[in-house]
Amino acid sequence: MSSSPVDIIIAGGGPVGLYLAGRLIQRGFTCRVLEKRNEPDRHSKSLGIHPVSLELFDEAGFAEQFLEEGLKIKGGIAFWNREKIGTIRFDDCPPPYRYILALPQWKTETILENRLRSLDEHALIREAELLDFTNGDDSVTVTFSKDGKQHSLTSSILVGCDGKNSFVRNHLNIPFDGSPYPDCYIMGDFSDNTSFETNAAVYLHRDGLIESFPLPGKLRRWVVKTETYIEKPGSGQLAALVEQRIGHSLSGIKNVMMSSFGVQHFLARSFHSDNVLLAGDAAHVLSPIGGQGMNLGWLDAEACAETIGRAIKSPEDQPKLFQKYSGERRKIARQVAKRAEINMWLGRRETSGPLMKKVVKLMVKKPFSSLFARIFTMRGLGRWWI
Repeated sequence: MSSSPVDIIIAGGGPVGLYLAGRLIQRGFTCRVLEKRNEPDRHSKSLGIHPVSLELFDEAGFAEQFLEEGLKIKGGIAFWNREKIGTIRFDDCPPPYRYILALPQWKTETILENRLRSLDEHALIREAELLDFTNGDDSVTVTFSKDGKQHSLTSSILVGCDGKNSFVRNHLNIPFDGSPYPDCYIMGDFSDNTSFETNAAVYLHRDGLIESFPLPGKLRRWVVKTETYIEKPGSGQLAALVEQRIGHSLSGIKNVMMSSFGVQHFLARSFHSDNVLLAGDAAHVLSPIGGQGMNLGWLDAEACAETIGRAIKSPEDQPKLFQKYSGERRKIARQVAKRAEINMWLGRRETSGPLMKKVVKLMVKKPFSSLFARIFTMRGLGRWWI
């Protein structure tokens, strides 16, 4: 394995790290991604690709690959308990991407990996576990294990895209402020036996939120709020809760995935230290209700690529550029976390009273529905690096 210096090392080959590497290589930089998994995790949870991300993919030249694989969700139906109270359409969102694209995360990672390998077949190093790194005056030296041996790489910049338990962030002793929320959910993918077609459905139920999203392959994902965390959820448990709350039967319907998850909110106190940057879940963790976390990571990555490009071109400006990246991305992460928190709060039992029902009915009627659609699709966050 070559130990020649590269421009950038990325720790973590998930959706954010893979996207960032591709964008850096397109800018003419050499890059290596260290990923300890040997393949994408097929049990991963994220599925929604928002318009802001599709616009980034379009600029990068590979949006069509996602559109061929994904399913376009063009609207959502809102229910109060079992009563339909309105529909939100994404038609008023800016063109051309007036929808959310549904695609399982492992397929997203596969597309990004194939794209990266087409740019540089050596860029991604799988089964590589980061062991240590030294952050010098003008370089970073990384030690990692692969095939039972230790290897080292040196680069100008290291980017930590290695998830919420980030080795990079922990090694730098950057505080990760936040805490878990009390909310818990179970989630499963079933054959679609609804009449919703390509619409999402959200049930604000007095016993807890239920969300339902279409997936490619005539599947549908169901997300159900539970009283406590269920360690090993079964399809029968989810089906029983769905039938009890909304009267829809999933009994005997093919199930291809089940999982449980809790909800957390954490924010790194800084997104940089000397020659190291953080992006994605290594920098922030927010509620997955609303599906904004992965998309926020891609926005981080685009800003990160632009920041690195300017820093390498003008090394004397690197401290100022890295500080700006950290400050602006922290600000936007806080905005997105608030939006995600509102989505989660609406699905809690304490918000199920008659007054809140009136508020939600207003939200799904124009002109408020157009504003809500823009917020839900992550519009208005800005692209400070342009």
